[in-house]
Amino acid sequence: MGTITRKHSDTRLSRVVTHNGTAYLAGLTADDRQAPMKSQTAQVLKKIDGLLEAAGTNKSRLLTATVYISDMSLKAQMDEAWTAWIDPANTPARACVQAQLGSSETLVEIMVVAALD
Repeated sequence: MGTITRKHSDTRLSRVVTHNGTAYLAGLTADDRQAPMKSQTAQVLKKIDGLLEAAGTNKSRLLTATVYISDMSLKAQMDEAWTAWIDPANTPARACVQAQLGSSETLVEIMVVAALD
């Protein structure tokens, strides 16, 4: 059994959990929920970069991503930010799902899994 490490934790959740060479990130949302979809997505992706770094990995090691969006008519805006951010040589398996998120202003939530370096 490998060691389980939890980082950026509170009484509800850990934002990063690592186990057996894999980093699991919690679903992340933008801080500025008044921003449009593209900007909210960029904010979330920046948070992902920071948490992956804290775990000892980076976006080139992503295995999977689950993107929850509030409105599929905004998906192209999310994809624009995603495409600008993602390592095109190392794209993860990805799902994009329409969902009712935590508030009406939250347009996107992203959860990823990455291999550790």
